[in-house]
Amino acid sequence: MIEKLETIEKKYDELTQKISDPQIIARQDEWIKLAKEHASLEDTVACFKEYKKVAKELAENYELLKENNDPEMEQLIKSEIEILEKKKAQLEEELRIMLLPKDPNDERNVIMEIRAGTGGEEAALFAGDLFRMYSRYAEKKGWKVEIIESNPTELGGFKEIIFEINGKGAYSRLKYESGVHRVQRVPTTEAGGRIHTSAATVAVLPEAQEVDVEINPYDLRIDIYRASGHGGQGVNTTDSAVRITHMPTGIVVTCQDERSQLKNKEKAMKVLRARLLEKMQEEQDREIAQSRRSQIGSGDRSERIRTYNFPQGRVTDHRINLTTHQLASILEGELDEIIDALIAEDQAKKLARAQ
Repeated sequence: MIEKLETIEKKYDELTQKISDPQIIARQDEWIKLAKEHASLEDTVACFKEYKKVAKELAENYELLKENNDPEMEQLIKSEIEILEKKKAQLEEELRIMLLPKDPNDERNVIMEIRAGTGGEEAALFAGDLFRMYSRYAEKKGWKVEIIESNPTELGGFKEIIFEINGKGAYSRLKYESGVHRVQRVPTTEAGGRIHTSAATVAVLPEAQEVDVEINPYDLRIDIYRASGHGGQGVNTTDSAVRITHMPTGIVVTCQDERSQLKNKEKAMKVLRARLLEKMQEEQDREIAQSRRSQIGSGDRSERIRTYNFPQGRVTDHRINLTTHQLASILEGELDEIIDALIAEDQAKKLARAQ
């Protein structure tokens, strides 16, 4: 492990020099790539430096213990050694986790797609609840939320809503949310007071840059049309809505939320790149047999992952058999308890495979 960490530290020092080189700074694409790699190693190198510092202090204290003849001083040194041994063991565990293979998308922004599933209007209302939950979570993290496309219902829900969350490490935490979310409650539309079960699907896509996905303009069919439904008076009186079809894959993206045709096109292209990147990664996963989507933190949107039970105020994540009775606070964006547990389980599985 130490050899690996020394190699990483050496690589980090080399990258530090490179990203300060004016010639590389002038080549922006290259500099961005190197700067991202440099940033991805920063936490590991900082932890390793702290580990080496603690190990050195520990060695010095053991030397002092050998040379010391004063019982009172000996007790102080032993107490210090005990503290340092615990700290060293903790740092070793952190470093083992840091050395696990990284998901290359972890630091990216995300594009989330929430769609109402079975349950009619109640499913659409639940989709709206999920959007609010993720918006609140993003707000608590200091991340920015921007709606790309939405299809609202009269009662305030969404048949579909697509939005972007911009923030450092957004994908590393939100990737665990992909799948089917189920709700059990008495719908506002139900006069008899019976509990209904409805569902919504959540897809979490890492935002793709132009350098990640090469799109041939000749592979695109772009249709411009008049926006309909929601969006305000100005939106509905101009040909601003955009539909982009990627002909080789058949992927279709529409966007009509903005008044500007150009802005709608930019947003639609952002979603298209994300979907194409996901498609490419799924194909790679199949080729290398050990799919990241078979792990916790996967993205299988057909898997039922979580149930929100209103009568009992209970939320259950079925992947790790975690149940909490903090339904109200979770719907207000207090998701860290669940996400931290999912990350811990994911890391434990990876560590077990690595040994």
